[in-house]
Amino acid sequence: MKNLLYIGNELELRGGSPTSIDQLTPLFRKEGFEVKTSSAKKNQFLRLFEMMTAIIRNKSWVDVVLIDTYSTRNFWYAVLTAELCSKLNLDYILLLHGGDLPERLKNNPKLSASLFKKAKLNIAPSLYLFREFQQAGFRNLKYIPNSIFLEDYPFKKRKILKPKLLWVRAFAEIYNPILAIKVLEELLKKYPEAELCMVGPEKDESYKKCGNYAEKNKLRVKFAGKLTKSEWSKLSKEYDIFLNTTNVDNTPVSLIEAMALGFPIISTNVGGIPYLLQDQETGLLVPPKNKSAMVDAISNLLENPHLAESLSQNARNQAEKFDWEIVKEEWKEVLLA
Repeated sequence: MKNLLYIGNELELRGGSPTSIDQLTPLFRKEGFEVKTSSAKKNQFLRLFEMMTAIIRNKSWVDVVLIDTYSTRNFWYAVLTAELCSKLNLDYILLLHGGDLPERLKNNPKLSASLFKKAKLNIAPSLYLFREFQQAGFRNLKYIPNSIFLEDYPFKKRKILKPKLLWVRAFAEIYNPILAIKVLEELLKKYPEAELCMVGPEKDESYKKCGNYAEKNKLRVKFAGKLTKSEWSKLSKEYDIFLNTTNVDNTPVSLIEAMALGFPIISTNVGGIPYLLQDQETGLLVPPKNKSAMVDAISNLLENPHLAESLSQNARNQAEKFDWEIVKEEWKEVLLA
């Protein structure tokens, strides 16, 4: 088996939500790969320093370097670590994350060409990113979707729905959590029994903004905080409709999990979402920042049990393709090449 050095932000080790490096590392080890990781440092400069020194220290040991590549400020970790790999003649594979990466391709064409074309391979977790990079002229691409352990998500077929809404994501402005609360506020005018549960860690001021708005307007919102997958999977049995309000996205695992659990899903149609959910087939897609469209979609589900049942079953069928037992074969093919 090959030796892998995985470069990324190990948030789980410092109490954050697990990222790709946190999730994939133990899975790769279970398949027999030797894996070293970097970095869990909270300070950004110390994190970068540890990433760079890990590459230098392991240059004679490692067969390939895996680098999580995000569209936000963390993009520069990938730029600098990949450049170091090139100077040391080390093969590196970029794992693409973030719905705004196509903007990086447009805004930093020379830098993007240097970074992505020198990679042994660019792994796209969504057909959206795969096609965007393909259209930008990159050919060293492979689509490997995000995965779940299907057995961890008991399927509940939903048909006769109640206006009980579930939202699962980190509280960050780009995910527009306040929209879910404003949707509930509007929905209460027609369905006074409606309620909303929001699950996820606090990332920025949007958490306080949501809490203050709900309290001020006396809205029935439950803030469950950060939960483990098993905890929110258990909680999900109490709810009937899953909301995804994001303004920017790629292929969120929370949506795949919701599909596996049998939720009729209503989501904004941004980034990679339309590649994951087919409107009227495996979910209902609405424009971003559009409260009335999301409220109308909820009403449609509540009044149309045949549509709800169809979305529930179709979503589960689609989610089965993301089971790790299937996806791991794609990873093994790449890493053993």
